[in-house]
Amino acid sequence: MINNYPNNRREYARITMSVPVEIHADAADSPIRCATADLSLGGCYIETIFPFPIGTNLDLQLSLGTIVLIAATVVTCDPQVGNGIRFMRMLPEDRETLEAFLQAAQQTHDSRSWAAGA
Repeated sequence: MINNYPNNRREYARITMSVPVEIHADAADSPIRCATADLSLGGCYIETIFPFPIGTNLDLQLSLGTIVLIAATVVTCDPQVGNGIRFMRMLPEDRETLEAFLQAAQQTHDSRSWAAGA
């Protein structure tokens, strides 16, 4: 499902989907493993009881059948709920992998919506 809110300022539409992610924060000794609540080419939302403060720099490893490495920054913090995360840098090949993954997910969503309405 795509989040299409009238006041949405995001550059890329987010798709509601759970994707495994491993988070490496500067202050953390070991990685945190969780999943996205939604995902786009420009960022994601991660639900966690202990969210990171705004401005925290993170290194993410998204599991999309292959590992996609992303340098990211926390842009929203909802206490006991989660974090909005903006993707800052990734290699061109990782961006292409993420883009292809999102396009396939969108096509699957569109075909399910069409079938449900038919």
